[in-house]
Amino acid sequence: MSLFNAPKFRKPGFKLALVAFVLSVVVILLGTYTRLVDMDFGCSGWPSCHGELSRLSDGTVQAEAFGGYSTGFSLTTGGLWAELAHRYVAGVLGLIIIALAVISWRRRDDEDYPFRLPTFILFLVVWQVLFGMWTVKLSLWPQVVTVHLVMGLISCSLLWLLMLRLDNKRWKVEEDVIKRLRRAKPWIVLAVVLVIVQIMLGGWTSANNAALACPDFPSCQQQWWPEMDIRKGFSVMQGFGPESLSQTTESKARIAIHMVHRVGALVTTLYILGLTLLLITIKHRRTRRMSLIVAVVLGIQLLLIIGGGEVRTSIASVLAHNMGSALLLLTLVTLGTKVWTAKLKYQRPIPEAES
Repeated sequence: MSLFNAPKFRKPGFKLALVAFVLSVVVILLGTYTRLVDMDFGCSGWPSCHGELSRLSDGTVQAEAFGGYSTGFSLTTGGLWAELAHRYVAGVLGLIIIALAVISWRRRDDEDYPFRLPTFILFLVVWQVLFGMWTVKLSLWPQVVTVHLVMGLISCSLLWLLMLRLDNKRWKVEEDVIKRLRRAKPWIVLAVVLVIVQIMLGGWTSANNAALACPDFPSCQQQWWPEMDIRKGFSVMQGFGPESLSQTTESKARIAIHMVHRVGALVTTLYILGLTLLLITIKHRRTRRMSLIVAVVLGIQLLLIIGGGEVRTSIASVLAHNMGSALLLLTLVTLGTKVWTAKLKYQRPIPEAES
């Protein structure tokens, strides 16, 4: 069975939405990579990079040139190209999203065409661009970095949702099955919310350099519940630049951030496992298959989290962990879309017996 519908049943703009989704994944990967290799300050300006839009000088650029203070690392030309690529791909993605919005506006009289979704994605991307600019201008202020990350993943998931809507492939189910699917809708929404909150906690952990606050697992600092400062760790009033928590060494605050992220992961895991067990009881093959896919993706995430030492701290594993979070969100969005768009299967009336 193919993943997508036959071309003749798709709605206009499907291929464009597919390209936009793929580009959004590339943008997330490039953004995560530049963060991991300390290239957040790779370009001192925005949207230009050292006054250049395409050409960079050879050699290295000292970090003291950025933000008016030393960040303790030097920037290579290769890393600067990664940051430029991130900006350029994001720019192309923005143009495609504008095109998708224009298509939806032209088809606004078609009740079956998703009109509001492309417009909302465009609205979200405009703010995403602004937060990307503020990420550079405000010297990686954790509040801005976290919102920028979460908005990127939400934009990616909404593009995936738009693509599914334009694909127009719907489940056809029996009446008893559709009743049970309707009752499961609130629980699926809550699962999506929990994953987004967990992604926000992960973004806050990364933005405040708290990922290695607990190098051991499942304990933290050789303790099950170490001393921590939750109030300071989650203060939204912290300054930016050298005054932010991301530039200081407040270990108790970082431990608090890391531990809350772990607790959130535990709660999210238990809830999603319960949801999949609930959906598996529904006598519908595709529902059960989607539930198993969600469980498998969750299991892969757990393996990446449990992996210790160098495996957990390598760039490749962190990229895989971030994309695993995005994949978990996308599978839940797929599940929700299929449940919401499911329609009653046509059943032929049983002929009356001849008297």
